[in-house]
Amino acid sequence: MLVACPLAVSLALLQNCCGAHRVTDGLHDRVFAANLREIPAFLNCLDDDSRLITGMQSNFGRLPYYRQGVPEVPQNNCALRNPLFSLQMALITLLNRENHPFRESMAPETRPQPAPHRTGFDPLLADILFLSGYVLAYLGIMAVMRAILLYTNLDLAEQVPLADLGSSFLVGLRFDLLITCIVGAPLVLALLLPGGMGTRRLALLWLAVSGAITLFAGVTELEFYREFHTRLNSIAFHYLQEDAATVSSMIWNGYPVVRYLLLWLLLSGIYIAALWWINRRTPRRAPAGYRAAIRVPAFFLILFLAVWGGRGTLRSGPPLRWGDAFHSQYVFANHLALNGTYTLVKAARAKTDSNKEWLSALPADTALTRVRDMLLTPRDTLLEPDHYPLLRRHAPEVRLPQAPKNIVLIIMESFSGEFTGALGHDHGITPEFDKLAAQGLLFDRFFSNGTHTHQGMFATVACHPNLPGHEYLMQQPEGQHQFSGLPALLKPKGFNDVYVYNGEFAWDNQEGFFRNQGMTRFIGRDDYVNPVFIDPTWGVSDEDMFTRSLEELQQLDSEQPFFAILQTLSNHTPYALPEDLSVEPVSGFGKLDEHLTAQRYSDRALGRFFESAAAAPWFKETLFVIVGDHGFGLSLQLSDIDLLRFHVPLLLLGPGIQAAYGQRNHTVATQTDIVPTIVSLLGKPFVHQCWGRDLLSLPEDDPGIGVIKPSGSDATVALLQGDRITIKSPGGNTSGGSYSLYPQALYVPDESLHAAGKSATELSAFIQVAMQALHTNRTGLPDTPQTRQ
Repeated sequence: MLVACPLAVSLALLQNCCGAHRVTDGLHDRVFAANLREIPAFLNCLDDDSRLITGMQSNFGRLPYYRQGVPEVPQNNCALRNPLFSLQMALITLLNRENHPFRESMAPETRPQPAPHRTGFDPLLADILFLSGYVLAYLGIMAVMRAILLYTNLDLAEQVPLADLGSSFLVGLRFDLLITCIVGAPLVLALLLPGGMGTRRLALLWLAVSGAITLFAGVTELEFYREFHTRLNSIAFHYLQEDAATVSSMIWNGYPVVRYLLLWLLLSGIYIAALWWINRRTPRRAPAGYRAAIRVPAFFLILFLAVWGGRGTLRSGPPLRWGDAFHSQYVFANHLALNGTYTLVKAARAKTDSNKEWLSALPADTALTRVRDMLLTPRDTLLEPDHYPLLRRHAPEVRLPQAPKNIVLIIMESFSGEFTGALGHDHGITPEFDKLAAQGLLFDRFFSNGTHTHQGMFATVACHPNLPGHEYLMQQPEGQHQFSGLPALLKPKGFNDVYVYNGEFAWDNQEGFFRNQGMTRFIGRDDYVNPVFIDPTWGVSDEDMFTRSLEELQQLDSEQPFFAILQTLSNHTPYALPEDLSVEPVSGFGKLDEHLTAQRYSDRALGRFFESAAAAPWFKETLFVIVGDHGFGLSLQLSDIDLLRFHVPLLLLGPGIQAAYGQRNHTVATQTDIVPTIVSLLGKPFVHQCWGRDLLSLPEDDPGIGVIKPSGSDATVALLQGDRITIKSPGGNTSGGSYSLYPQALYVPDESLHAAGKSATELSAFIQVAMQALHTNRTGLPDTPQTRQ
């Protein structure tokens, strides 16, 4: 049958009783085509619902027609008197029940439709609720991200009180809220539109994509912090400027990329699901007009809250700065409070001229006087003081019976002083270096100027400090200046040169920088023939590098002095080492096991080099200088600048060195002191403009000084003077204290050394004058009769 027979019967009877009245158009034709003889079957079908029909029949005083589910009062009074009409209405009532079988048998166009009704929130209120939900969801996922960062660095948090860690999460909310409000700014502006956020499709897409990007930054930061002990900064952009294949290989082979991608997808999925749920829970009903009297004030209220959150503070003056995260004496607690996206954006916006405050910290004459007092010794004579800040003639104190003829400078990758046995940390990591240290002069309070290889290179070879805004000096325009380094001081004296390295010299613009300084021969990754081992990321092994170095040195003209720079690389993540490892793998140090195994391997390669070089005719005429380019992060973060990352050994080894200068030197020094110290051992006066001093000609009561700075856009700088340290943090706050390295590392804050002290003024003066000299190209040696003597 076209339609269930009971419906046809009922409508037919109604038609006969009431005459001219029509029902809905979709049913009209079916009504009169029905077979009235099927009434018995219809009544049987109604047996189960007879009680309902009886009840309804007695209550239809004003019976309505069925019209699209909306009742209407009929005008024909005969309907009110006809019991069959009551039966008709009972049927319609049954058909309105969603689970009734008759309803399912009807064609779609004839099924009763529910009455429309108003659902959801007022559109403006719904959008505000959605926006509030987004804020809570984003802050929540950022708190989870911060908790993961804490978990992956529990060793750094061991010494931090729980109260400080809790404060890190509370302070961190301000930085997270800042990012939340900036990302949500388009949604806030949309509140002023007549349609608000509309269907929210664009809003959801924007929030999902931006949230996934910031979560990706947070996940990558887990390994970034473990490697550099700093939140995301300009180091990330530095790697983007390097060879993409090398960087990709380093990341893929050095870190659990798949695991971190899965973590990112999980966190992003949770965040996006939360947005979807919030959207479903805050539906909008049809708008009832613009209602400016409500919408405009509400918009400005939300805008005020968003601006407040985006500034991070209600104070007048500057908005939230990263110095506001430094709430604790524990470095990790301060770093934990920061937001990686915030620090990365700050780094992207930072430029060289952003350090103008350093250039005007002190009156120029005052700053210059302070710096000269810090660096000049009784054996220095200033030259052209009106034009150059530190150009001077140095007369070294000669103690060696015979000056060395040649110089070999060995820069050891990540050679931390905290795992060097000769420095009192005998874990069996550096037995070969320890043997050499017993034969030479070891500086036990020596520090790198930075925490990245290229900073160690230009500080060690070009004797220029690591300055804020110039952490990547070798790649910057100022890197084209001439510096008073080893090439500038030795090439005019007739020295040959060679630079041997495991990897690509294009990395960090090494060849371009040092060729500009006067070096001529470079041996890099592509110059090795049949190496024992080659790593797809970096290059050949340290064994190969030292073997090739011996070959190169043997080929140099024996009648002419030479200086050589040998730079290792195996002790750099991803720590690719030969399968037939010549040392036992290190164990018992947790996450550092692989790192320390690489350091032990580099140490063994160093020992083999000296074993072979000892038989060379030039060996006894050569001064060997061994120094670490930087250290690496440890669980103990000493002071706000994480001092142990800078602690590296410096060893001078050569004929008569130990007899003339002893076995240990406790003077505080940095890599900028290496060039004047090396050249002084040649035994003749020389002119230079190094930002360091000859460590072997200092007065006995001089404790030594050094200025250090971490990599990237972290503007923290520190001045070391003997056992005191003065630290200037990113927020401009200055702190100080005393430190010790032996028998165990210790830092004790001292309020008397704060900003008002002499040390803070000297630190500002040093940065100001060094930066001014760099900007005005006053870093090298002018070609004058005085400098040519």
